[in-house]
Amino acid sequence: MCTQLFDPKVDYVFKNIFGSEKHPRILISFLNACIKPKEPIVEVKLKNTELTKEYIEDSFSRLDILAKTSTGELINIEMQRADERNMVKRSLYYWSKAYISEYTGKGAYANLPRTICINVLDFILLEEENFHNKYLIQNAKNNNLLTDTLELHFIEIPKMKDIDESDLLSVWVGFLENPNNEKVISLERKVEELQEAKEELARISRDPKEAENYRMRENARNDRLNALLSAEEKGIAKGIAKGIVQGRAEGENLAKINIAKGLIGLISDELIAEKTGLSVEEIKKLK
Repeated sequence: MCTQLFDPKVDYVFKNIFGSEKHPRILISFLNACIKPKEPIVEVKLKNTELTKEYIEDSFSRLDILAKTSTGELINIEMQRADERNMVKRSLYYWSKAYISEYTGKGAYANLPRTICINVLDFILLEEENFHNKYLIQNAKNNNLLTDTLELHFIEIPKMKDIDESDLLSVWVGFLENPNNEKVISLERKVEELQEAKEELARISRDPKEAENYRMRENARNDRLNALLSAEEKGIAKGIAKGIVQGRAEGENLAKINIAKGLIGLISDELIAEKTGLSVEEIKKLK
């Protein structure tokens, strides 16, 4: 019987595949595909590899990947499945933490490294057509680059409709979306790092200890989502109470809209409709 593969978009699995010291070629291939540097990255050193049980069970912990290239660049990668309405500022915050982590004091600002944040998202965040978008600090009038020290990438998995075999980043996103995709399977023969990632995913999926960690991480995520839902339900009660003063019907509808807005990106439109009483079409208009 074939082993059912874990979802590589679960941050615990993502970190084990792309942030493993045993498989640096996987991370290097992904980084080159995403950043497309003038000189290809040939070596990386991981700076946060610890994965304790307490860390896995903590719903607020970030199982991100922090790596430093042989040329001194710092790169932070985060896999995020739920839209908590803070992704842009959150990315800037963690960029700043990584950036200043190399500061040695005594005014050595010139030695601060080029720092890149890559956000891999299983939801749509930006009003952009492409699934991969890069942001820099540029002159607002002529687009001249001020510095390449700050670089933010957003990879929105749902925006990619089909795998482009000529674009390695598209191939990696296809792997994350569905590692058993026929195109992904066919490309494993051509891309050694992709085959290596698939083999590591299969190994993790067969390992009972890894399965327990996977379950704990999913439980932590579910606890966090339930906490958000509970907060939203309290918001409904508050909205209805306010609606009694302003008009019960208007208040109830406003509460439904508020809860729906809070749930968009966390659960399906159909489930939101079931919980709020709004139609799927009304929910789509709120996006």
